[in-house]
Amino acid sequence: MQLFNFSIIVPMANEAEDFVSFTSSLTSMLDRLNCGTVYFIIDNVSKDNTLELCNALSKKDPRFKTVFCDKNRNVVDAYLAGYRVAYEAGHEIIIEMDAGMSHDPRAIPMFLRVLNEGNECAFGSRFINGGSINQSSFKRVFLSKFGTFLSNVLLGSKMYDMTSGYQGFHAPIVKQILDYGLLSKAHFYQTEVRYLLRKKRFAEIPIHYRAPSPSVSQRAITNSLSVLFYYFIKRITFRAKLID
Repeated sequence: MQLFNFSIIVPMANEAEDFVSFTSSLTSMLDRLNCGTVYFIIDNVSKDNTLELCNALSKKDPRFKTVFCDKNRNVVDAYLAGYRVAYEAGHEIIIEMDAGMSHDPRAIPMFLRVLNEGNECAFGSRFINGGSINQSSFKRVFLSKFGTFLSNVLLGSKMYDMTSGYQGFHAPIVKQILDYGLLSKAHFYQTEVRYLLRKKRFAEIPIHYRAPSPSVSQRAITNSLSVLFYYFIKRITFRAKLID
């Protein structure tokens, strides 16, 4: 089996309940691939013993690295902190996923295959053939589908899923993301990244998403709309700057 110098970044907050099932699935996938490094990104948002669990696993299995970022201000900071540490460690491919079994580790080989076939970006999609979204409230499903529709209309993108957080990139793309200066502070982060990278070589990958997570806050929705219309105005005034 071909070996890849890849890493997975996973923001972790209050994940104790599903920690064993999630990390066991990740471990099985790393064993199967015989390669890969996982970076757990944890900050002060986590109030249970997730940090202790991550540290214990890191001591037991060196493929798992625990990174505590107490200066993070929001979930976007956690994602970017993960990208930064993985990029600086020299990984050629960096995959982002959520914990708590929201994203299935069994999809990782598909991301690696797509990124090894000439694509610069691989985006998980719940809304293409083979994808699904389960255990999620009507509001969450509506926001995901309507967010995709609205983003495609206003931003000129043409993806089937603009709001999923399961995605992977080659290292040069990660460097461009880190250097760009993203505006999002919450859930719109994934949409912003997909919009900025829409001219890159990419493929959408069917994923199965399970979303038992808390409802989206009003603050997150407000930030999403603010950033969306910022880029829409930039686009219609021909001042939009994508990641080249």
